[in-house]
Amino acid sequence: MNLSPPGGVHVIVPDEIDDPSAPSGGNAYDRRVFDGLAALGWAVREHPVPVGTALGPVLDTLPDGALVLVDGLLATSVPVDRVGRLRLVVLVHMIFGGPGEREVLAAADALLTTSEWSRRNVLDTYGLPAFVAAPGVEPQPVTPPGATGSRLLCVAAVLPHKGHDVLAKALAMLPEAGWTCVCVGSLSRAPEFASDVRAGAPAGMRFVGPRTGADLDAAYADADLLVLPSRADSYGMVVTEALARGIPVLTTTAQGLPDTLGRAPDGSRPGLLVPPDDPAALAAALRRWLTEPSARDALRASAQLRRTTLTGWPVTAKLASDVLSTVAMRESTSR
Repeated sequence: MNLSPPGGVHVIVPDEIDDPSAPSGGNAYDRRVFDGLAALGWAVREHPVPVGTALGPVLDTLPDGALVLVDGLLATSVPVDRVGRLRLVVLVHMIFGGPGEREVLAAADALLTTSEWSRRNVLDTYGLPAFVAAPGVEPQPVTPPGATGSRLLCVAAVLPHKGHDVLAKALAMLPEAGWTCVCVGSLSRAPEFASDVRAGAPAGMRFVGPRTGADLDAAYADADLLVLPSRADSYGMVVTEALARGIPVLTTTAQGLPDTLGRAPDGSRPGLLVPPDDPAALAAALRRWLTEPSARDALRASAQLRRTTLTGWPVTAKLASDVLSTVAMRESTSR
């Protein structure tokens, strides 16, 4: 598609989208796409609301025929009886299977997913077609590798589905010396879980809280391997953030993560994949990384190659723009 933006779009987003104390891949994706749409000429009108808010009153303020993009975290709060007078696109990071989700997604004019895995999941679960606009990544300088590969980095909010407890158990199986693991991410979104993980973590595992901007860049610049032990992840933007710096990734086979890790042009994997929720498998992969220099060299070479295949955020914004333009033009001819 090569379509021009026809005008304005109302975007309904979680009110924490720009909260630096609660960074998330979903919020970062939304902000990048909205800014990208504006750069393409769209008049983007944002309506930030708390998750769980009934959206009827918000939608009632919009004119008939308005083009509306709703973040999937808010979609189940859309009254289906309001959809008909609007042109609705739902941005689906992942589906949750909650009450009303199927009805809202089926009533929407289009679904825009953030990964190929999410697109397949929507189709398999609800039989609904969807478009994909995968996250982009900013070009970054290559992080020089350390001699021993001992600097481990985990970038994720400390939540059950991110698997920090699995990582703590795996690290406890390694010798105490010879590695450090810095965990960057919010500790306040599931405080009891975070407290339990920290209490059981080995000494070399440090929790530094959320970081953004230059502080996050500095964390990547001091890392040899990104470790993302997720039990569930529809994409995993931190994977490509690491690969953009030539940093290999150790992650799991959960959901969309193998697609995100991808392959280098020569077919090699720029990292290691282990089953989710398996501390022993994760420990074995970490042990291999730390004790086999040739394996580290091969993974770094693959990550350098994979780095050249990554696309930027303008590509993501253009894909989203084309979907919105298609809905706007199709619907405007039938109203």
